[in-house]
Amino acid sequence: MSLQIIRALNFNACISNNNCSLFCHSLRSGYRYVASGLRRKRGVHVRSAGAIGARVHSVTRSLRYFSCVRPTYTILKEKVTMPENKPFERLPKNVSPKHYELHLVPNLEKLTFTGTTRVKVSIDTSTKEIKLNSLDLELKNVKLQYEESGSNTTFNPVEVRLDADTETATIVFEKSLPEGNAVLYCDFTGEINDKMKGLYRSKYLTPSGEERYAAVTQFEATDARRCFPCWDEPAIKATFDITLEVPADRVALSNMPAKEEKITGNKKIMRFDTTPIMSTYLVAVVVGEYDYVEKKSNDGVLVRVYTPVGKSKQGLFALEVAAKVLPYYKDYFNIAYPLPKIDLIAIADFSAGAMENWGLVTYRETCLLVDEEHTSAVRRQWIALVVGHELAHQWFGNLVTMEWWTHLWLNEGYASFVEFLCVNHLFPEYDIWTQFVTETYIRALELDCLKNSHPIEVPVGHPSEIDEIFDDISYNKGASVIRMLHRYIGDDDFRKGMNIYLTRHQYKNTFTEDLWAALEEASNKPVGEVMSTWTKQMGFPMVQVSSEQRGSNRVLKLMQQKFCADGSQGDDTIWMVPITISTQEQPSKVALSTVLDKRTQEVVLEDVSENSWVKLNPGTVGYYRTQYESGMLERLVGAVRDGSLPPLDRLGLLDDCFAFVQAGHTHTAESLKLIEAFSNETNFTVWSSVANCLSKLSALFSHTALDKPLKNYGRKLFANVTKRLGWDAEEKESHLDTLLRSLVLNRMITFEDPDTIAEAKRRFELHSSGACPLPADLRSACYRAVLSGADEPTFDRFLQLYRAADLHEEKDRISRALGAVTQPHLLNRVLDFAISDEVRAQDTVFVIVSVAVSRNGRDLAWQFFKDHWQEFMDRYQGGFLLARLVKSTTENFASEASAREIEEFFASHKSPGTERSVQQAVETVRLNAAWLRRDLASTTAYLTPYH
Repeated sequence: MSLQIIRALNFNACISNNNCSLFCHSLRSGYRYVASGLRRKRGVHVRSAGAIGARVHSVTRSLRYFSCVRPTYTILKEKVTMPENKPFERLPKNVSPKHYELHLVPNLEKLTFTGTTRVKVSIDTSTKEIKLNSLDLELKNVKLQYEESGSNTTFNPVEVRLDADTETATIVFEKSLPEGNAVLYCDFTGEINDKMKGLYRSKYLTPSGEERYAAVTQFEATDARRCFPCWDEPAIKATFDITLEVPADRVALSNMPAKEEKITGNKKIMRFDTTPIMSTYLVAVVVGEYDYVEKKSNDGVLVRVYTPVGKSKQGLFALEVAAKVLPYYKDYFNIAYPLPKIDLIAIADFSAGAMENWGLVTYRETCLLVDEEHTSAVRRQWIALVVGHELAHQWFGNLVTMEWWTHLWLNEGYASFVEFLCVNHLFPEYDIWTQFVTETYIRALELDCLKNSHPIEVPVGHPSEIDEIFDDISYNKGASVIRMLHRYIGDDDFRKGMNIYLTRHQYKNTFTEDLWAALEEASNKPVGEVMSTWTKQMGFPMVQVSSEQRGSNRVLKLMQQKFCADGSQGDDTIWMVPITISTQEQPSKVALSTVLDKRTQEVVLEDVSENSWVKLNPGTVGYYRTQYESGMLERLVGAVRDGSLPPLDRLGLLDDCFAFVQAGHTHTAESLKLIEAFSNETNFTVWSSVANCLSKLSALFSHTALDKPLKNYGRKLFANVTKRLGWDAEEKESHLDTLLRSLVLNRMITFEDPDTIAEAKRRFELHSSGACPLPADLRSACYRAVLSGADEPTFDRFLQLYRAADLHEEKDRISRALGAVTQPHLLNRVLDFAISDEVRAQDTVFVIVSVAVSRNGRDLAWQFFKDHWQEFMDRYQGGFLLARLVKSTTENFASEASAREIEEFFASHKSPGTERSVQQAVETVRLNAAWLRRDLASTTAYLTPYH
């Protein structure tokens, strides 16, 4: 999914200039979403000027009170409770579905639906009970019929027992059912809900201004059961014949092409072709009003992008990307896309970034639509990544599916890696693999060093537990270790192994070990042995390296130990670490490769001078941090200053050193000294890493008197690059310089640079008067500059701009810039606006986050969350958006008193699905407090010249 949110949407588009499921994915502008997908699926990640970022898990879920009534048998009504660590059992295997006939009739005015299922089942073991999944549905007319030898034998149940806590329906019969094939019939009714899960409503305005609703499905991970009774587990696959009965003037879509359309009066009945064998979470239905653009890919697949009515041109960019991605993946996997069509559709209300339903991929509007005038470069890049991610799932996830959610990372980590492969192929000018390090790899390391992280493979049971693993570990760590594996075995063997895996297991389910076996077979390397240390163990190693000269050779001593955010020794965990080394003699080549599979090891570099720098992990591919002895580090810092160290190595060196500062291995002043070596840096991604470090320092020291000196330091650091880039793009300027300008101007506004703010205000006035519209890439910076000194009338102007904006991306930019205001009464207005009817529920969280990450808004946002806690519980009912909100309103504090207050609040206000987020936030607050105690005095001394 890109609940990806999660992976996080690329944001410049959302806040800085642009963010996704996720979500925003970019630091540009100082804000970052993750999603995420959103990438992906679900993830969203936001980082804002001065914010220690927060992450998100995705996939929302609600457990609600429901009842059913049927006179001929008992329907039990149970109120939902969510005990912690509740024992969970998967569905019994004695009855299995083979084929569903699903008929749905949505009522788009009453926002209810009726439906029928006719499921061919196999009774494999004689039983008196059939247990399947159902939630928030009323079941009626349930019966089981055997159709053998021309005669029908019908079994009527004596009871249908609904259990909201386990989300199941148990159909109880008086006598044992004989083994054999039968058909299970059921009628059902439900609500087209407002929770963005199951079959839900999405509000839109017609071109004439009339408010209407579309009906949309979002079933991953466990919400198909909210739409129809089913065996809602990924391993219980079946085929589906889907029929929709809808208003005649609406578009109706499903996974497969329509095979029959019949109009009767104002009703239309659409019958769709039979699907391949597939999991329930990939079933999809959309009913609404849409335009589309279409194109056939080179390999003959019909590609359509559905947009809001009148906005079909906004689908052209995604259409071009999708039409090129499909043949690329066909060639890469050596397996053709197995369906005759693929639809990509923009949904107005969507909790994640996108969802890979087979043949009908759903997206947030901001993850699919491109407006030539109003879409920023970073948003366009993000859309390419999300399209690449979701289409990768058509093979990896849909054709071959993980056996259970414990193996979710197989879907998400792999798609999060492959999206970069395809975007690099389509858009080499994006330098996307360098951006992978800041947007994916570093985000994973930041979360994975916490004691409240989790292994890539984590056992899960109840749906609320599943929600919590749609996070930076499943997506970003998963992608990072696959990238490391790709380097370890090489692209040719990787592709060969992927073909073996997909061919061997197509239309089936797999465990992680099945992937390792295929890649091992292709490469003849111990893939399973190496990779299990990365998927089954939490965290990652720190490799400490020292050097001595022996004649013409350099001898390096390597030692690994677990890296912990609090600087503690860690446990005795050992990883099998693929080690690569480069040297000054040939900076862009790997001088030596080995595997560090024990605590300590020596390696010899032949003919390397005593005065040469030596760099571990060139390209920043290995998932570990490197700590150098002082002499080795000094030589590397010199190579940063003169630019002889390649960009990814400059970036990796800085990020490792800064992580050691956070963990207390060295002082903050040392990192500030190192950062000064980057003052003449030209690479966008390296500057992103510098900005990331300063954002963390800004959030930390905003609790102290160092807030202003640190901003002065930042202004001086960014002065050269700001002057070089200016405000106006050069003709034929590179994509990366466009991204860098947005990043730099946003940072200078965060640093309260008077010249930048004055110019931003001047340009905003020309923009708002219509005299000279702002390029999309500059809008976030200008909006934040004007809002940072806003009074009431200025604030109201922005609300008017928000109301007038037609493109969701522009609404996002404005609403996520509102947190830049500084006056408390205006910050409170932003918070009230966030939960008003003017802001969609999917966007509320990010408006609140814009306040929570600011020095002036931090306390207000936390109090606002506490005051409206019940409203947020009712609105989101668990899931990644709620987890994101919890984390972002809590983790930027820096005292033991704050940590205790957060713990006490959530101890008395149970918030299912956010438990891990709370633990991570509290741990981060305590780490912040320790960092301040440790380094405040020495940092104050270092920043004295900047007061």
